[in-house]
Amino acid sequence: MPRTPRDPGRRQVRVPRPLKAIGRAVGLPVNEVRAFWLQESGSIRAGSTALSIGLGATLIAGIVLASAEDQLEEVPGLLALIPAAIGMRGSIFGALGSRLSTGIFTGQFEPSLERRSYLGRQVEASTILSFATATQAGVLAWGISVVLGLSTVPVLELVAVSLIGGLLSSAVLFVVVITMARRSYNRGWSMDDVGAPVITATGDLVTLPALLLATLVLRVEWLALGLGGLGLIVGTVAVVLGIRAADPTIRQVVRESLVVLTIAVTIDVLAGVIVEARAEASFGAAALLVLLPPFIANCGSLGGILSSRLASKLHVGLLEARLLPGKIALLDVSLTVLLAMLAFSGVGVAGWLAATIVPGVEPLPLLATVSVTLLAGLFALPILASVAYAAAVTSFRFGFDPDNHGIPIVTATMDLAGVLCLVAAITILQLGA
Repeated sequence: MPRTPRDPGRRQVRVPRPLKAIGRAVGLPVNEVRAFWLQESGSIRAGSTALSIGLGATLIAGIVLASAEDQLEEVPGLLALIPAAIGMRGSIFGALGSRLSTGIFTGQFEPSLERRSYLGRQVEASTILSFATATQAGVLAWGISVVLGLSTVPVLELVAVSLIGGLLSSAVLFVVVITMARRSYNRGWSMDDVGAPVITATGDLVTLPALLLATLVLRVEWLALGLGGLGLIVGTVAVVLGIRAADPTIRQVVRESLVVLTIAVTIDVLAGVIVEARAEASFGAAALLVLLPPFIANCGSLGGILSSRLASKLHVGLLEARLLPGKIALLDVSLTVLLAMLAFSGVGVAGWLAATIVPGVEPLPLLATVSVTLLAGLFALPILASVAYAAAVTSFRFGFDPDNHGIPIVTATMDLAGVLCLVAAITILQLGA
């Protein structure tokens, strides 16, 4: 929704020279970009703040990951599961946040959590998806690891870890998303600008420790096998109940989400397998392993912000669902580019600082750390922008809700592409060898 421009007497946002060149190349006048950034100054501040908060949270996740090497070695297959478990939390709750944002935008949202309310139905649908995908992630992580010849614990044990870790983190995320939606509704905030970064960061922050905590169940074999078997049953029942739900909203959300989430969890597992297979070669230095969660999270957050903004504009008719992006979509992309420059620079600086203060982690030079995140970000940016636009527009043109498809698709794609971009940047700059 268009916002009122700020007072022209205030300091304007400067357009960096590289962006001026990009603007000329795509036929987007630089002055128009500057005016749009000025008009969206509130969104820039909100998005930057949310990304900064997310950076701090995901750095903690990175430190936890770098410090958990012994535990990762004790539970083969866990490293393949981690991106899937984290990605599913971001996909499910990012999509929930996007739907609630659209509900606020279109006047459907009501803060009541009663079962038949708009909020209550969205929460019920997301609960079903949480059970279903937690089981699915465990099965796929085990299956793909076996097919590729990687060592892994038995399938029921991996399902048990995925189920317990997924449900613990989901409980926290429900509180965060519902609180954000109610405050956005009461205070007139836009969840499109803050939802994806905060949700992604919270998912990263709570899911990894939850998974590590869940591995304690493996110490009691009969309990792990029992919970794994129960997880398979509960996951199957959740799918059946969701696709046959009497409420049309719940049924639509579950049916539209299951296919895309299945694809997403498969991509996330592949990302985890790549990390597990390349851990020694590309992430031999713990300082590089610290960068992995915040870099991937920022890729997903930036794509989520763009996808959510595009979905809201498609819903209210401000954006036309065309094959190539028009001026309105390109202006939103330009906003994403600006946020990306800030985000990936921040990942490098904060990652270096974290490696400096954490015992047992030898930091790389600051310039090298920032260079690797900026180069990887340069590789990732066109991918996340293209996927976010294609997912939103394609789903809308085929009659699906872009809120159900955009964030899961872009988050899963960037979980895999982000890993590949970071590995490529590390390889090109010859770090961690």
